[in-house]
Amino acid sequence: MARRTVRGAAVTAALALVLTACSGGDPAPAPTTTVQASVSAAKASPPQPDAPTVWPLTGVETEQVADRPALGIKVENSPQARPQTGLEDADVVWEEVVEGGISRFLAVYHSTIPDAVEPVRSVRPMDPAIVAPLDGILAYSGAQQPFIAEVRASGTQSVIMDAGDPGFSRDPARPAPHDVIGDPQTFLDQADGERTVPPPAQFTFARDARRATAAADEASDAGLEVRLSPAQTTRWAWDAESAAWLRSEGSSPSMSTSGVQHAATNVVALQVEVVNTSYRDASGAAVPETQLVDSDGVALVASAGGWVEAQWSKGALGDPVELTHDGEPVELAPGSTWVELVPRDGGSWTAGPAQ
Repeated sequence: MARRTVRGAAVTAALALVLTACSGGDPAPAPTTTVQASVSAAKASPPQPDAPTVWPLTGVETEQVADRPALGIKVENSPQARPQTGLEDADVVWEEVVEGGISRFLAVYHSTIPDAVEPVRSVRPMDPAIVAPLDGILAYSGAQQPFIAEVRASGTQSVIMDAGDPGFSRDPARPAPHDVIGDPQTFLDQADGERTVPPPAQFTFARDARRATAAADEASDAGLEVRLSPAQTTRWAWDAESAAWLRSEGSSPSMSTSGVQHAATNVVALQVEVVNTSYRDASGAAVPETQLVDSDGVALVASAGGWVEAQWSKGALGDPVELTHDGEPVELAPGSTWVELVPRDGGSWTAGPAQ
């Protein structure tokens, strides 16, 4: 429109000059009112608000996002491994079933880097599907060679104690193999320069907790019970004062060596298929694998004192898990997220009373 107005003004001015030359009068000035009005209208348009800067794995606002990749660390959760160190600082924690029905964590760090994480343990066959979308680093004590090869094939950089990589030490106060201490900053210092920095977001976050998809209208005594196996039942209780879900191992609070109870802003439970692989652990037990790639199923999402049933899906290895509710993307509350991988066979969850 601006181009058409200027060209129209030029034609009008030319005609005016011709008429003036014929009449002998002074030249008339070229009209500029339309052009000036267009400029004024453009200046009057309200500016679009800038989106806030947030940590990609938590959605929490920050002045600046740290220039580092995501760091995953395998953390043990057998009774001998408790209490753990450093889990409370993770942006995302995945809980998965391993041999014997006990659970193990894959903790992901980016916004906060603790001084130590303990105890570090070995990788499992479902871990590449968890870390591949992050394109970061995975630190672990070791694994059977096919599992290590799968992590590398996922595009993730491995940092491995058994390979002699720096950043691992042993705690003399704990018995082996529950005694491996990891130094997260030393792990990050080994980044090969090909990592995605900062990591891509893995979930969708609301601007604040009140707008989260699962947020309760009023404060409640909501709680979740997640049964992963006969050997592992995880309970979450909403604590309005801290605005977080507090974790318990069965009836006992899940504690850190720092003295704080493990907590999450969001708890996401995914119903998953778990199959036994052909591989065995040192005791001869079959190594299970959680099926995530090209899979989907029902989910439960808990945020801000409430919970909703949802659907989850994951396409290719490098795709993050997608969560939907009534056909729309689920928005989590800004903060940490713990993901429970609940077997279809033998696993279950119960939520109440908020919905």
